[in-house]
Amino acid sequence: MTSSAPQDLVVTQAGPADWPVISGWAAAEGWNPGLSDGPAFFAQDPEGFFLGRIDGEPVSAVSVVNYGADYAFLGCYLVRPDLRGQGHGLTTWKTALAHAGNRTVGLDGVVAQQDNYRQSGFRFAYRTIRYTGTAPEAAVPAGVRPAGPADLAAITAYDAACHPADRPRFLAEWLTAPGHRAFVRHDGGRLTGYGVIRHGHDALRVGPLLADTAEDARALFTALTAEAAGRELAVDVPEPNADGIALAEAAGLAPSFETARMYTGPVRPHAQERVFGVTTLELG
Repeated sequence: MTSSAPQDLVVTQAGPADWPVISGWAAAEGWNPGLSDGPAFFAQDPEGFFLGRIDGEPVSAVSVVNYGADYAFLGCYLVRPDLRGQGHGLTTWKTALAHAGNRTVGLDGVVAQQDNYRQSGFRFAYRTIRYTGTAPEAAVPAGVRPAGPADLAAITAYDAACHPADRPRFLAEWLTAPGHRAFVRHDGGRLTGYGVIRHGHDALRVGPLLADTAEDARALFTALTAEAAGRELAVDVPEPNADGIALAEAAGLAPSFETARMYTGPVRPHAQERVFGVTTLELG
């Protein structure tokens, strides 16, 4: 898929070799992408990433990652600062959005762009608040253990109940990526939640943090941060989850950034009350 603009912008699909450019722009904007995110992102939809170039030089980016036949997620909407206001972002956006076809598209939009997203057919669902701070002292509690290969099927099924679409390819990479540490919690033989912590550009990132109850989420959060005491930490919490907000505040974290989850249409029912931490603002 290729498009051109009057300003000699050429938009083409991006590959893994382009990810350092995209993630570098995201880091410069304060999004704090994970250091090992790229392979998991491309595993979900290798055709879902786009770059706009002028004379071969990257100037803009958007990702529209398809999840199955009904849902896609838009992220990585970035334009090089010195070339903003010239239509490069909008041209890249339109080219990338066509990749979603008739799917409902979700995104996590920064405050400054939300009116523009509304004009493109996106409707507000809820706010997500990023909480950041220094990870507290902690020890791994009983009932929580590191995730292993044998947990993949149960984690994938649990995740599907909490997300607008199944994402097995993404999870297979996400759970095992370099620097990613995953934990699970069980009640007898039943999975009651899981979480992942990873290295970001500016701070450790918790995501996802999915759990049946606030107690399950607290136990998982404690396990995830047990080896991170004294380090900078960030977790993106959906505002409707009051227990998630309370958990972040009890850990001494404070709001630092917000986005709005927006959709172009309906999404399948899912257990939003179990989402104590969003996986990633780039892919939902």
